[in-house]
Amino acid sequence: MTEPRSRVRMSGKERREQLIRVSRTLFAEKGFDGTSIEEIAASARVSKPVVYEHFGGKEGIYAVVVDREMQRLLSLVAVALNAGHPRVRLERAALALLQYVEESSEGFRILVRDSHAASGTGTFASLISDIASQVEDVLADQFADRGYAPTLAPMYAQMLVGMVALTGQWWLDARKPDREEVAAHLVNLAWNGLTGLESRPTLTAASVRGIAAGPGLPAVAELRGPARPTEKELRDLEKLREKELKEQEKIRIREAREQEKARARDQREQEKLRREEEKLLAREQREREKLRAQEAKLAEERARQAQREAARRAKLAAERAERAQRAAGRVERVERIESVERVPLSEPAAHIELLQGQDVHVTEHSPGDDS
Repeated sequence: MTEPRSRVRMSGKERREQLIRVSRTLFAEKGFDGTSIEEIAASARVSKPVVYEHFGGKEGIYAVVVDREMQRLLSLVAVALNAGHPRVRLERAALALLQYVEESSEGFRILVRDSHAASGTGTFASLISDIASQVEDVLADQFADRGYAPTLAPMYAQMLVGMVALTGQWWLDARKPDREEVAAHLVNLAWNGLTGLESRPTLTAASVRGIAAGPGLPAVAELRGPARPTEKELRDLEKLREKELKEQEKIRIREAREQEKARARDQREQEKLRREEEKLLAREQREREKLRAQEAKLAEERARQAQREAARRAKLAAERAERAQRAAGRVERVERIESVERVPLSEPAAHIELLQGQDVHVTEHSPGDDS
């Protein structure tokens, strides 16, 4: 495409700014990948070589657009966090971001959509980190004053900034409710937490007066330097401080009660376990005693059985001995009788001696009585 002859002649600086404005609109509408050098040149009514001459290509002009938007938003947030009561700083920072979203929606779309597309440019994540580093300093001072660990400040800063940034992305298209109400709810959650949310939160007069100076993004510059608070604002801040202290005291008391309940519950559990253990030990002791008694009874019964068996065996032995003795006596008598029968009748004295030895009753009979 050749450069139209009817184009307005501009200085190099003016042409550069024109190309930046045109590219910014196209990048916001189509993204980095959806925008071409041809479209940029056509929208600016110049030839492609003019674009290459100023920026070297699409990546170069995109890097300039992203860098400008990042610097603009960073400067607004830095001014908002400059000085003042911590709550006022938080309110001003939230309002500054939302006003940037409202009045520079094209720039915010570029930052949150594909700022990583061109090398050498900052991403939205790096932008969030830069803002979080500024919030970190504020939180570190507050943590130190309240006895919290300052080392936790970086983590809390990322939480706060991430919450505000994501809300800004949502509000970029929603646009309802208005920015002051959205900022009030953001601060309500960040400042009071879920347990202390206000049903109808509002911003302090100091932050609203500093941000709502009129249409146009430069109006936020009035945030430079803290405005001198009025008596009412001081009273409001003091009330906020008192409310915060009361909430902290309530939380402390509630936590102490919970800890006391937990200790009492632990003690009851330990006492219950101790009683159960004692019951178990007593039951085991009874079982052991019962077992010992059974073993003793069994041993006693075995001893009695052994005694009875020994007595029975002794009796049997005595009976066998007696029977053997009787049998031996009978044999001896029989032998003596047989001996008597073998002695001739002509020797009566021998007969009498043998019979007396066998306890045989001797009766007199005549020599002729052989029966």
